[in-house]
Amino acid sequence: MIDRLHSLPDRALDLASQVGDGFKHLVPDGAGKWLEAGARLGALKSGTRIAGIFVRRHPAAVAATVAGAGLLWYLARRRARQAEDGVIEGTSTRVEARRGGNGGKRSAAAKSTRTRTRRSRESNATT
Repeated sequence: MIDRLHSLPDRALDLASQVGDGFKHLVPDGAGKWLEAGARLGALKSGTRIAGIFVRRHPAAVAATVAGAGLLWYLARRRARQAEDGVIEGTSTRVEARRGGNGGKRSAAAKSTRTRTRRSRESNATT
């Protein structure tokens, strides 16, 4: 009796697999395709409903996700273009910045311009 109880789940699995195989043989080829298409449409409908609820509850998360996906698409496109164009070969040399030859002194023209500007401000302020 105990052996029969232990073998019951195994027998149930065997019976279920035989019924499933028999059902596959009974259904015509076209009906199987229609059944598969119906299951896909049902999954699509429920997925769309869940996505709509998520968008209504978390609009900021959706906006951030869309922005991130757009950024990744842009970077991938840019990298593909760079790979298509190839690397530009060349040489470079570093040039050190240095002060002008007059030791930081201003030219006479620059001095007079500043003086004129200061004088014009003073004359405008007194009038």
